[in-house]
Amino acid sequence: MLSVVIQTHNDEDSLARTLASLVSASVEGVVREVIVCDGGSTDRTHLVADHTGCQFIAGGLSAGIGKARSDWLLFLKPGTRLADGWMAEVVDHIARGRGPARFTRSRGSRPPILSRLFFLPRSRFDGLVIEKARAQALARGNEDAAWLARKVSARRLAGEIHLPA
Repeated sequence: MLSVVIQTHNDEDSLARTLASLVSASVEGVVREVIVCDGGSTDRTHLVADHTGCQFIAGGLSAGIGKARSDWLLFLKPGTRLADGWMAEVVDHIARGRGPARFTRSRGSRPPILSRLFFLPRSRFDGLVIEKARAQALARGNEDAAWLARKVSARRLAGEIHLPA
């Protein structure tokens, strides 16, 4: 029902943490496949992807979107972990066909209150759930998932995401 797309570049440790948070969704049948789009890693990122049954593509986001077999995609950054309850939120969102959606940042992933009040917000990628056709229409070149997320208006899901530091 859902293809997960993760862009990597020398992210073997953080990729393993993200994949671990997807195991239960794979067992439940929510995650159909995981596609790792690699940007020229020199570490063992390809081995992590291979040993966990992911498709490893040495190419950009467009190549990963093209290989996806599901009608809905979930884009994640290496190192992110999805909190308990995320599956129900995503399944409900997809069933209602509501378009693109982002996760809610966990309390530990939010910037301190003073930073939010007095400084410009840093661009942080909170994951993205989007229809494959829409993602294909937007991703034409060497864009990354964060760029794609900025190009769409997305609902906020109650499911939480833990972002890497």
